[in-house]
Amino acid sequence: MSEELGRVRQMWHLLEPLHAVLYYAPESFEEAAGLGYRTDERWPSYFAWRAAPLGEVDTDRVAGTFYSFSPAMVREYVPAAWSVASSGAVLAARTRAVDRAYRGLLGEQVAGPELAEAAALVRRVAEAADTAGRPLAAANAALFWPEEPHLVLWQAATILREHRGDGHVAALAGAELDPVESLVSFAAIGAALPEVFASRGWGEEEWQAARQRLVKRGLLTGDGTAAEAGRALRTEVERRTDEAAAAPWRALGEEERERLVELLGPLWVAVIGSGLLPSETTLGIGKV
Repeated sequence: MSEELGRVRQMWHLLEPLHAVLYYAPESFEEAAGLGYRTDERWPSYFAWRAAPLGEVDTDRVAGTFYSFSPAMVREYVPAAWSVASSGAVLAARTRAVDRAYRGLLGEQVAGPELAEAAALVRRVAEAADTAGRPLAAANAALFWPEEPHLVLWQAATILREHRGDGHVAALAGAELDPVESLVSFAAIGAALPEVFASRGWGEEEWQAARQRLVKRGLLTGDGTAAEAGRALRTEVERRTDEAAAAPWRALGEEERERLVELLGPLWVAVIGSGLLPSETTLGIGKV
């Protein structure tokens, strides 16, 4: 991996928890309950929070843009989400949830000059992102910017997170990996346990059928572990993902990027140290 792509991946690792805390924070579930969503599991609010920038979209649009989720699982929550609350109401509640969650997690750091500096830098990167052909990034980039620095930070992190994710979907499609094959091949290289990927709603028959398709392509061995070709393909997918995510980061100079790493460190520690986020996810952070 080149030095530039290594920095791109480092920034993703630092920003991803700052985005993802929305889906796990108790304040988010309180706001979701206030809208009328079930909170006995995280998926009703997850699909609403993440899809709302797209508008009140249907199952096919969400399944296509989110990519890794089983269409059957998506149908459980979309478009039913919009019968509970409008996308506009969800976006307003999302902002309140992030505001409350960040204040609870970061305390005095929320009003500190370091966070404001970090927010300004990440916003510059987000505003430099080309969102053409990147539906989730484009939808979030089209939203009005909030005034408070901690909300700016979250929105910028979210635009960049979805920008990377949209690029990752394109890389998977370019590798001719369909949604379930993407997960099976990722599990096969040890990105996470298969049980973690089960959260995406694919049934055992669908998982096994995808595994057999990958075996026939020479990407998996008979026991479901990655063959050499499978590991090489996943390495290529990750490289293309990093390359597709790199351009916005060129908006910062080297010293600014180093400064941003320094500024984001304490925020990352606060979120990770909260214990709200799962220790292992389908993203394979720290494993690939």
